[in-house]
This record gives sequence, structure tokens and C-alpha cells, in this order.
Amino acid sequence: MKNALIIFGGVSSEHNVSLLSATSVIKNTPKDKYNVVMLGITKDGEMYLYTGDVENLANDIWLNNKANLKKATISTNHSDHGILVLDNGKYELIKIDVCYPVLHGKNGEDGTMQGLLTIAGIPYVGCNTMASAVCMDKAMTNAICDVNNIPQAKWKYITKYDFGTNGKEFSKECEEYLGLPVFIKPANAGSSVGVRKAKSVDEIYSALEYAFQFDDRVVVEEGIDGAEVECAVMGNDEPFAGAVGEIEPCNEFYDFDAKYESDSGLHIPARIGEDKIKEIQEKAVKAYKAWGCSGLARVDFFVRHSDGAVLLNEPNTLPGFTSISMYPMLMKAVGIPADELIDKLFCYAIEKWEK
Repeated sequence: MKNALIIFGGVSSEHNVSLLSATSVIKNTPKDKYNVVMLGITKDGEMYLYTGDVENLANDIWLNNKANLKKATISTNHSDHGILVLDNGKYELIKIDVCYPVLHGKNGEDGTMQGLLTIAGIPYVGCNTMASAVCMDKAMTNAICDVNNIPQAKWKYITKYDFGTNGKEFSKECEEYLGLPVFIKPANAGSSVGVRKAKSVDEIYSALEYAFQFDDRVVVEEGIDGAEVECAVMGNDEPFAGAVGEIEPCNEFYDFDAKYESDSGLHIPARIGEDKIKEIQEKAVKAYKAWGCSGLARVDFFVRHSDGAVLLNEPNTLPGFTSISMYPMLMKAVGIPADELIDKLFCYAIEKWEK
């Protein structure tokens, strides 16, 4: 029986989404193979070993019963391979065989936690530090796609400093180069946090101001009139693509509210024909390799209505695992149910570590 550490919460705008994902991961972890150890991170960054009911995670009430909490931290002593738990004035070491950091957004999906787990000597689900950081940064992912001839929307980016000196001029340049409408996105934020659609130069400028509340670099992308589709990819050296699903947003675009709080339509398989599905699967695997991904990622695309062009949108290296999340549903559609999926992810993590 292996000790599987599930980390949830985190200092991120997606803290609550992490709680929902972690609840599902914990419930679906095969209990005949893994002993689940739960490590919660508060919105203030405090870590606790949690031994209470998993149902208390979703509503963020897991902190209410102090009897279920013990101060804990991930040991940076590489030989420990575990977490240190403060108990009655003494530290207890719990050895960890594999970890699933169910953390979305900053301080969890951007390479920071991956770096800590690497130092700690703990195998973990998902991409390594470099790939996590690259895929979290929209400017970096776009640049790598350009180098590898992976078609995507036209784009530009700007830093907060440069915006302060020539924001008006940059907004006009975006209109001239990208056309209208455009999408303005913080370079390092997940789940459409801080994203706005702009239909004029003035709207571009105000959307940039808004996006800089979330990051110091912002990407502006050409608006694509097309179907929004997502492809699940899994594996290390020989990754494979799962099913392709289509999003039918309930809002003007697939923003945070559409993803987690409203009733967007999901279609599995996507309503785009077998040839397009195959093309997307091939491009998803190509991008996955180009970014240096391992373990898992969800790769999102547009299929343009005017000419059927498949254009890459963005990756997600720790996709949601909630009851309405695409990734587990896309893998279930190809015959991999949630419990088997989690077991495979743990196996990929250990396989990668042992190399």
C-alpha cells in the first residue's frame, strides 16, 4: 500500500476550485492500492495535515474542526521523501510514495509546487517544474507554438511597465495587427481569471488595466469565431490523446463563471467530424511534447467557422477534476474511468521519477 499525498487549497484565485477537484480525486483514488494523506493549504499559505471528512473540503469548512488538523509542511530534506507533522511539540515524519498536487493557478500549477516537490524527493502527478512554468505563461506557450509551427491565433504581449509608458499606442497597435474583437489575458492566471473581450481601442486599454491587477505581463489575442474544443492528453515519453469535447458557453465566452458557476453545454465527442477530431488529437500531442509536458494536460483549441482551421488556444497542466470538468469526462469517454485514471497518473508520476 502506497502513501498518496493529495494537496488541496492553495494561495490562488482558484482556491475553491481546487477544493472541488481534490474532493473528487480523493473519493476516486483506489483505496486498495493507496492510503490517502490529505495536506491542505489555506488561502494564507498555512499547511495542515487534515484527517477529517472529505465532504468538508468542498465548502471550505475543513478548517472548522481543529481536532482534524495538525500543522504540517513538506520536508525539504531530500532523503525524507515526506511531510513533517507537528504533534504535541514533536515532529513526526510521514513518508510519501507519490503526490497529486491538486492545485490550480498560481502557487500550484506554475512550477512553484513542482519545484518544492522535486527538492523534497517526492514523485508527483503532472508536468515538471519547467513545463509547468512554461505552460502557465501564455506568452511562453504562444512563442513555443510559433517556433514549432503549431497554428494559433495572432497575438501580442506587453509588460506592466511598458503599459505605463505607451499603453494607448499599444492598444492601437493591437487593433491594427489583430483586428477586433480581441481577448486580453493575464499571462500567468488560470481558468480565465482576469480575461476580458474588447471590441474597441478604448476597451482594449481598459481591459489591459484590469488584467494587470492579476499579473505583470498581459497577452492580447485575436478573437476567433469558432467552436471551442478541448483534448485530454496523458503519458510521459509516449503520450496519447483521449476524446475531444466541445464547449458551448452559456456566456459570451468561456470565462470563469461559465466554467464553474453556470450551465455551459458540453458535447463529447465534439460536433466537428471525425477528421477534425483526429487532427486535434495529433496537434494536441505535438504541442504537449513541444512544451515538455508529462503526466497529463488538457490542450484547448478553436475550430474556426469560416474555414475549419484548427487553432491552438492554450494548455492546462493541472486541469479541473470536478464533477463537471472536461478532463476526466474526456478520458472516461475512451474507457478510462476516474479511479483507473488516477491510478494511471500515479503510475506515470512514479515512472518519471525512477528514470
